[in-house]
Amino acid sequence: MMKKTVLLLLSLWLVLGSTCAAREIVVTSAGRQTIPLALTAPLPLTGRDRLVQHNIQQLLRADLDLSGLFDFTAENAFLDDADHLGLTSVAVNFAQWRMLGAQLLIKGAYQLDGERLLVKLRLFDVISRRMLTGHNYRGRVKDVRRMVHSFADQVMAAVTGKAGCFNTRIAFISDNSGHKELYLAESDGYNPQRITNHGNLVLNPDFAPNGRELLFTSYKRGNPDLYRKQLYGGHETLVAHYKGLNIAGRYRPDGGELAATLSRDGNAEVYLLGTDGRIHQRLTNAWGIDVDPSWNPDGDRIAFVSNRQGNPNIYIVDILTARVSRLTYTGKYNATPAWSPDGKRIAFSRLENGTFNLYSIAADGSDERQLTFGAGNKEHPRWSPDGRFIIYSNDISGKKQIYVMRADGSGHRRISRLNANCSHPAWSRRW
Repeated sequence: MMKKTVLLLLSLWLVLGSTCAAREIVVTSAGRQTIPLALTAPLPLTGRDRLVQHNIQQLLRADLDLSGLFDFTAENAFLDDADHLGLTSVAVNFAQWRMLGAQLLIKGAYQLDGERLLVKLRLFDVISRRMLTGHNYRGRVKDVRRMVHSFADQVMAAVTGKAGCFNTRIAFISDNSGHKELYLAESDGYNPQRITNHGNLVLNPDFAPNGRELLFTSYKRGNPDLYRKQLYGGHETLVAHYKGLNIAGRYRPDGGELAATLSRDGNAEVYLLGTDGRIHQRLTNAWGIDVDPSWNPDGDRIAFVSNRQGNPNIYIVDILTARVSRLTYTGKYNATPAWSPDGKRIAFSRLENGTFNLYSIAADGSDERQLTFGAGNKEHPRWSPDGRFIIYSNDISGKKQIYVMRADGSGHRRISRLNANCSHPAWSRRW
């Protein structure tokens, strides 16, 4: 009786016009304006499995919360439509959600048959009373995380016009086995899997643009050499075994060539290599050490680190003209540049007062911004494929761990799950 009375009062409140009524959805940027979103628990089509139900709802919430775009409606305020299946627009009681101030609504259902799992997820616009996107996922119970990550990407596409990056993978280096080896995990750090067994030092992974292989440096043969590893077949290929350093390899955005630092001539310089390791071009030629190349999205410029004018700073070399220009002029030690997917900004780490912090700067050298503050060395930044996030390592806990934050420096959280050092992250394109 009490619930019916509450519903009646809320209905009258809506008719009279509430200051909390849902408004038109306008997306600006994360952290400046959030969209009220009601995320309901998926309902069973047959027998209830509370673990599956919990995993779907909580993983979807974690993904969308990281984006910084949404303000989640409190579940204890939900009315009875949250307990009704309603996966079509005509079956949803939009008036209830509008009363609660929600502008977006996610509803879902699942069906478990042994190890086979069906998940149905829908995103509704409460204001226009219509479905924005939805999908039915079929697979095994162990595939539930990939299903939810995929739907989170769909939600981001429906709301912002650009798909998310949750159904991706990260690679990183960890000494969990006693040696620094290469690991692969989901975008939120779950299910870390060791994929090399070199029994020596492995460093600096980079995903191929097609997502099918990783490039990395290994001391497997006693020398820092470049290797490629197929992610599905597991086959490894020695790419560059020149005398001295063969480090920091990065795929050109089209996948046709590599940039890497070699010291075959005695000095560490940036070279352009074929994917077979053959030298195509020497890109830098200075007395200083040139390392850590990072491609721009068009594949015609590379940011790198050099101490050619004294302290390590970020420089840019034009591939066609070989012209080198200096990017950073502030700070005594700038390192590990990473070019954003849209080409507008470069993230990097800077050592000041004994601590590394992360910065970003426009590709023309203007508008430098400090992204991280406080204790702990924040190093090796890399961008998510959609440019919304930056992944990096932080040793604030005493061990290096992988963290992620929004591109403006907000919303940082630890995502590595191993009780060991984890560093040198890289981010794949969509899986």
